[in-house]
Amino acid sequence: MIFTGQEKQTMLKLVRSVIAGNLFKGRDPELTSTDKGLQKKSGAFVTLTKLNGELRGCIGQMVSEAPLYRTLIMMAKEAAFNDPRFSPLTKEELPNIKIEISVLSPLLPVKNASEIVIGKHGVLVKKGNASGVFLPQVAAETGWDLEEFMNNLCSGKAGLPADAWKKGGIDMYTFTVDSIKE
Repeated sequence: MIFTGQEKQTMLKLVRSVIAGNLFKGRDPELTSTDKGLQKKSGAFVTLTKLNGELRGCIGQMVSEAPLYRTLIMMAKEAAFNDPRFSPLTKEELPNIKIEISVLSPLLPVKNASEIVIGKHGVLVKKGNASGVFLPQVAAETGWDLEEFMNNLCSGKAGLPADAWKKGGIDMYTFTVDSIKE
């Protein structure tokens, strides 16, 4: 998706205001969006990092039937308050948090990992009830090659054997993101 500069700023302000509204007032701010791009239905992730780049929360939804702005409201709250890897964000932390929004393209099935372009594609793997996802930014942040990326996705995120992606019987999907950062 292509977003205007105004739409990108609106998304970042929306996520920050949702987090602040829940921290300081205990509720979402009164919001609706008339921006055309924010009315589209799309999956999205909200990533929160400390100023030093350390992850503080990241939650997303791969697909959504809700308008993007509503998905961002839900994911902002999930990333700030319900990421099981972290305690809920506090009022004191908010000024030192940076926001990144990743708006997802539709998922495309892939038959072979050789179709995956590291740094361009995010990947979702599924086998039975097990699944895991890495955004495309993960490869750039870690410096992983395809083998490391897929091994860590399978073992670290999906709870599968590291080499499950090589053995077949696993569903793989790629997607791209429009990354919007503060």
